[in-house]
Amino acid sequence: ILMATKNGTVKKSKLTEYENIRRSGIVAIKLEAGDELAWARLTSGSDDILLVTHEGKSIRFTESEVRPTARDTMGVRGVLLTKGDFVVSVDVINADTKGAEFLTVMEKGIGKKTAIRDFPKQRRGGQGVKVAVVKDKTGKVMVSQIVPKECDSVMLTSVKGQVVKLPITSVPRLGRATSGVILMRFTDKSDTIAAATCLTK
Repeated sequence: ILMATKNGTVKKSKLTEYENIRRSGIVAIKLEAGDELAWARLTSGSDDILLVTHEGKSIRFTESEVRPTARDTMGVRGVLLTKGDFVVSVDVINADTKGAEFLTVMEKGIGKKTAIRDFPKQRRGGQGVKVAVVKDKTGKVMVSQIVPKECDSVMLTSVKGQVVKLPITSVPRLGRATSGVILMRFTDKSDTIAAATCLTK
């Protein structure tokens, strides 16, 4: 199991470490002050990990770079963050998903799909590469995720409760160094994207 925190720390442990969980719970990871555990993903031991940050950076590295450790350890740096940045998504790239598309949606309703193959493998712990071009008119990255094979539409929800549903085919496939297109127009100019969910038939 691979865990990741908002501050870019990643940790891998064997599932057998969690076989005997007490009623009061057990420690899964030690955290630095101000950090929080946000993701836990099952991996095969030979997958790639893709982290994306709020400021529009992404890093893809092989999970073998993260040595398995015991439960009560802190983990290692997955991505080097600039001040104020934080991780918004963690995905596992394997044989089933390496040919998939990657959906990115930004605060002001701008979004796109990018081919997973456009994300180069790098060493763990670096600053990574752009997942999108972040500007004032786009806002920062709110949602990034692998598009499931069975996905036929995407639902976008705003902070103030506005919802739109789009065919996934209407979201263009663009390179990493682009911003995307308008996917959602807000009735309230101060509104922003809260979430995006891929839907199946």
